[in-house]
Amino acid sequence: MSLARNARLSKVSMCCFLQVISQTLVNSNMKRDCAKCSMGKFLVLLLFCGLGYLMLTHTSTTHSVFGGQEKDSNRLKVGDELITDGTSRLRRFLRKPPRLPPRLSPDEIGNVNKSVHVPGKLNTGSKWIDRQHSVKKAFSHAWSGYKNHAMGFDELMPLSQRGMDGLGGLGATVVDALDTAMIMGLDEVVSEAGSWVETHLPERINQKGQVNLFETTIRILGGLLSAYHLSGGEQGGNQTHKGPEPIIYLENARSLADRLLTAFTSSPTAIPFSDVILRDQSAQPAPGGLSSTSEVSTLQLEFNYLSFLTGDSKYSMESMKVLEHMKTLPKVKGLVPIYISPQSGEFSGDTIRLGSRGDSYYEYLIKVWLQNKASNWTYLYEMYDEAMKGVKHLLVQKSIPNGLLFVGELPYGPKGSFSPKMDHLVCFLPGTLALGATKGITKEEAIKRNLLTLEDLENLKLAEDLVKTCFEMYSVTSTGLAPEIAYFNIEGNSEGGLDGGNKSSEYVNDISIKYADRHNLLRPETVESLFVLYRITEDPKYREWGWEIFEAFEKYTKVDSGGYSSLDDVTVIPPHKRDKMETFFLGETLKYLYLLFGDSSLIPLDEFVFNTEAHPFPIQRTNKRE
Repeated sequence: MSLARNARLSKVSMCCFLQVISQTLVNSNMKRDCAKCSMGKFLVLLLFCGLGYLMLTHTSTTHSVFGGQEKDSNRLKVGDELITDGTSRLRRFLRKPPRLPPRLSPDEIGNVNKSVHVPGKLNTGSKWIDRQHSVKKAFSHAWSGYKNHAMGFDELMPLSQRGMDGLGGLGATVVDALDTAMIMGLDEVVSEAGSWVETHLPERINQKGQVNLFETTIRILGGLLSAYHLSGGEQGGNQTHKGPEPIIYLENARSLADRLLTAFTSSPTAIPFSDVILRDQSAQPAPGGLSSTSEVSTLQLEFNYLSFLTGDSKYSMESMKVLEHMKTLPKVKGLVPIYISPQSGEFSGDTIRLGSRGDSYYEYLIKVWLQNKASNWTYLYEMYDEAMKGVKHLLVQKSIPNGLLFVGELPYGPKGSFSPKMDHLVCFLPGTLALGATKGITKEEAIKRNLLTLEDLENLKLAEDLVKTCFEMYSVTSTGLAPEIAYFNIEGNSEGGLDGGNKSSEYVNDISIKYADRHNLLRPETVESLFVLYRITEDPKYREWGWEIFEAFEKYTKVDSGGYSSLDDVTVIPPHKRDKMETFFLGETLKYLYLLFGDSSLIPLDEFVFNTEAHPFPIQRTNKRE
């Protein structure tokens, strides 16, 4: 019965209705003829005011972080208990569409499964729901190709329809894709991937040979830890998805990490060796003896979270020694060379860049601090802050003729010449700058709460300028997909005749692409930054840019038999395919696109921090697991 019809009931009907309700609310010796006394009339008025209040301030659904699936309209699961909505019977009587998104009290939020979040703003636009569904279909297509032709291998060769092991043979695509499937609500994929982990991964961890410390940590260890959380592991059981019990993911993570620790304990300094022999539990330096700066400093999110989950501090202690040591080393306005020696503990060479071998050093400074703000690691934020000032002072320039801001390199250090070269990998930076400015909340909220300094606002503006540049690296090519490396034309350094092929682009004369750099590996960095910038600024143009990129992936990289392929040259149509689908296409690229088109409550940035492989870990509010 509608509320409007109730309002038209006669005085007698209202009285009868009140008497029925009264039988369940008060003792029988307190009943009165409500139609015959002023108190009764007052109670009628009070009752309907109360009902109106309930209907305006309560809603009937809760939403899961996994694909926005609705739960039972009158119950909310908290741990192992069910909270029943006592007004459910009355709501069915006075049914009305909910006006507000569901909200929980702060106490309830603290107790609910960390993977369930209450939306602040619902993504009600059918266009974006449809586009999010398109990304989900793309993931299913990529997974089907892998499952049918390469299950258990690290990567799919989609044209050859076979698998290859290029990352140590630990089934990297399975683990990298697992939490993406969880977030998308693809329970069948979760079951397939989870069953493989339970059945095959323990043996592989025990028997496989050489693996890279960095790649294995960010993809395999990170993927297992994220899957453990998202499957409800921290609440003591599988509350969300099909697949094995969550403890399976944590046990494998711990077994793997125990072997990876040998890279730290075998080194004579705080800087770990780059490679680990799993079956021997031994470690060795890379050929030439040096480690990449980004690789040794991009392990801490994962090892810190493992220590938090297990209560064993050894993982965090070993990994944090790296950053504590780097704090003491000389830098150039916060910027560091791209190589470091495990033997001496010192930086090696002069090359400074935010592309390969340098990138995620800067990313993890702010993210490790955000993950563990309860810890007294303020030196990380100070290192990040100093480094961003160095980036703005030494590496940021404008292109000609149209003034795109970009981040270049110092191949010979601060005393050498500037190179206008920018890797696609550098496109992680806009998202990192935005995250560092607002700490994950929206710009509007940060301004309202007076949390932004002038430097934060400057960094946020730089983030928006740089993410535009990253998008234009896609737009200037014939395929609409970015090259691996671009060069920006500047005064005194301009490359002619090497444009991206899209003559209609406003910036076709600002960007040059050398023949050796024209490949595309399905990389995620630009869509990652679009996702973060959209969440923080709420500007819909970032969604539109992301959709253009997704459509280009669909048009030029999709393989009919299953999977997607890297490209040799993005400046020609049709582009030649490379016959390789990187694990990060499922683990990062499609995940960030799905989140970009979804509701902002889905893995909120003020509650989760993403590792450099897009595996989300919950931000720790305390130093120890409760």
